[in-house]
Amino acid sequence: MNSFSYDRIGPGHDRPQLSEPRRAEPGEWPKFEAALAVVNRDVMATLPGQDALILMVDPSWQPPSPSGIDRGQVHVAMPDGRWQGNAVNVFDLEEGDPPEPDDAMTTLTLVAEAAQETITELLWQVWPICRAHKIGVHVRPAGTADDWCGGEADASDPVVWWCRGSRDGTGHDVCLVGELAATLPGKERRALRRSERKREGGQYGCE
Repeated sequence: MNSFSYDRIGPGHDRPQLSEPRRAEPGEWPKFEAALAVVNRDVMATLPGQDALILMVDPSWQPPSPSGIDRGQVHVAMPDGRWQGNAVNVFDLEEGDPPEPDDAMTTLTLVAEAAQETITELLWQVWPICRAHKIGVHVRPAGTADDWCGGEADASDPVVWWCRGSRDGTGHDVCLVGELAATLPGKERRALRRSERKREGGQYGCE
């Protein structure tokens, strides 16, 4: 993650320092926030000890749009604010695009892909991994064929983690995004439930 500021570019031509990236306020980007909550279930299930990812806003040097919408770029970041990859709000406000996608499938796909890139690049590990084939998986609409290459999909199709399978096999849907806990072996699922109960107990002051 980088933030930039500009020094003087000529006599009498100072540019103001750009604002630093900041954590998104609760409710500021509700659709991205809801999608990240789903993805964070997979993060917490498969990366023991890893805290939940957050949304970071990288302010734009441009003024707000005529509608008052912030032009800042929203990224999926590690808890310390670092991120890798493209913003999730990659729409053109000048062309009338909404600040967040209209459909939940697109929103979840963008957030899951951004989370995957941030984790892979900053933790230096492949994530997530298909338990059956021990390889990394990708985000896709459910039920797509091996030769699917990002074409049109029904906005109502659920979003899954997809594995290309073994070299001699065929690809398969691993699970819905947000449901990786169900793919864990029994011992790991039980450990996950215990840690979840412990976290919930801590939230409410219970043992």
